[in-house]
Amino acid sequence: MLPLKKIICPTDFSEPSFEGIKTAVELAEKDSSELTLLHVIAPVPKISGIGMPPVGHFPVVFGEMEQQAKEFLEKIRASQIPKDLKCLTVVICGQPALHITELAQKEKASIIIMATHGQSGWQRFISGSVTERVVRLAPCPVLAVPAPSQG
Repeated sequence: MLPLKKIICPTDFSEPSFEGIKTAVELAEKDSSELTLLHVIAPVPKISGIGMPPVGHFPVVFGEMEQQAKEFLEKIRASQIPKDLKCLTVVICGQPALHITELAQKEKASIIIMATHGQSGWQRFISGSVTERVVRLAPCPVLAVPAPSQG
């Protein structure tokens, strides 16, 4: 596994995910690795009703979400990634765990570094854990960085 050549670091733009980015940057600097920051836009459910945009507007909504995600990844790259570190940004739409592991397979990643959100009990039961699914599906090691304590 060592040295790490390619690191995939998914982010959902939450505070805990920034801990994963910090760890990924530290390891990428150590081995002069290529870092890929990834954001997966979960599909928007196609339901209609009061207050919901008509189904025909979903491509517009997705396009706006994709553009905002790209801009935010670029802000992260500019503010948190050293200039001498090779860093790519990728935005994909789909099921997060599936697309994270597919990208790792395609890019022959050395490791996936991602944060946990520290959910337990009913919250985890309801929402599930993308990190757990990535660990099960990943073609490479996964480093799960714990969410910072709310101390």
